[in-house]
Amino acid sequence: MAFMLSTADAKPNKQKVVLYVYLHCQDCCDKIMKNIPFDKELKNGVKDIVFDMKEQTVTVTYDANKIDVPALQKAFAKIGKPATIHKPENKHNDACNHNHHGHH
Repeated sequence: MAFMLSTADAKPNKQKVVLYVYLHCQDCCDKIMKNIPFDKELKNGVKDIVFDMKEQTVTVTYDANKIDVPALQKAFAKIGKPATIHKPENKHNDACNHNHHGHH
């Protein structure tokens, strides 16, 4: 029996990356969850997303056979949430771009 290895049948190559993202509130996390896993450029390569608002990080588990870190960063930037792999020097002080109805 011969095996034909195509990219469609390849086992997922799960990798994890910790991205520093300015997380102002739960709405920021919701915005990421509603967009990043469904971004067409990411080809269903996002497997899991874990937020740490205290550390201002997003840990993304992804299939390295489908996407890479720059693709993830591009998707985050597209929704107004720039992501870096290094901790930013200074804390952002900018707010989200939507109204919070007083939950500050």
